[in-house]
Amino acid sequence: MSDELSQKKCVPCEGGTQPLAENGIKAYLLKLSGWEYINGEIVKSFTFKNYYQTMAFVNAVAFISHQENHHPDMEVSYKSCKVRYSTHVIKGLSENDFICAAKVDALLKI
Repeated sequence: MSDELSQKKCVPCEGGTQPLAENGIKAYLLKLSGWEYINGEIVKSFTFKNYYQTMAFVNAVAFISHQENHHPDMEVSYKSCKVRYSTHVIKGLSENDFICAAKVDALLKI
């Protein structure tokens, strides 16, 4: 399910692009594991054994963000990182948010 999303590429959103409706958001969430829809964003917390693993994850997410030109908000602490996606330019969620979430999940399958 998320493998299908993780193989896609983000498409630049323009100001006129409409955000996903709630039924679209629910359908995409079914393709992901552990992501929640909270206050207009999709959110997931990740826990690690130590600071080194946390920072390696953060750097890998930064690499994905650079490749896809779609950037999350991240809250980083010693053994955890909360990742939040939304498409700011359209003030809502787009398929890009779910593509990147699937790519982030794929990091931990390695």
